[in-house]
Amino acid sequence: MNRIDQLFQRKKQGILSVFFTAGYPKLNDSVSIIESLEENGADLIEIGIPFSDPMADGPVIQASNTVALNNGMSLKTLFQQLEAVREKVSIPLILMGYLNPILQYGFEKFCEKTAACGIDGIIVPDLPLAEYMDSYKAVAEKNGLHVIMLITPETSDERIRLIDEHTGGFIYMVSSASVTGAKSAFGEKNLAYFRRVNAMNLKSPRLIGFGISNKTTFDSACEEASGAIIGSRFVSLLGSEANVDAAVRHLMSDIS
Repeated sequence: MNRIDQLFQRKKQGILSVFFTAGYPKLNDSVSIIESLEENGADLIEIGIPFSDPMADGPVIQASNTVALNNGMSLKTLFQQLEAVREKVSIPLILMGYLNPILQYGFEKFCEKTAACGIDGIIVPDLPLAEYMDSYKAVAEKNGLHVIMLITPETSDERIRLIDEHTGGFIYMVSSASVTGAKSAFGEKNLAYFRRVNAMNLKSPRLIGFGISNKTTFDSACEEASGAIIGSRFVSLLGSEANVDAAVRHLMSDIS
């Protein structure tokens, strides 16, 4: 069974997923970040593939993409770094990246290498659902990978149900119709969206991302979904703390 499915079977609430940009702040930090996050209690890790035009991301993650690319991070380098990651890490791992560099690498080759490294799923924010179903679903499933789709407050119930039916792992609920970035609290509009989707009784578990940065936002997300995804806050800490372990400890203290 896919590790993502095992996680959601074992743990129904309070799941913490953490995103970081591979190759940031230093080229060879990726594996040490993954190991530290697992040691300090993260349930799931999203490894960002840096891209020159990350359209869904706010300034913090955009800047980390630029640094990572300047450091020399590429898909080839990332796969080399992740070749032995399963010797020490047991929690689910996901690659998150935009379609352009994945297609340049070759989608089938990408899925084969991703699976060979022990990665459990992929998130491609700019991959349309219809295109995924027509051209990519069979390849991903052949390699045992869950393709996780995003929904927003503007996503129709009909489309949400299609995503629920045709994708695996979990549904990534974008908290608001904006780019990534930390928030101090969610407004009533955000909460109404969370409750609307929660009331749909979907078969797939859900994680809420974009804007999770502290205990208030983490707890709010966990009340209406299986857990939350933290990205910008952690990337910011990686850039400001003395080392990886300090950044991870700071993150955990922020939400506890």
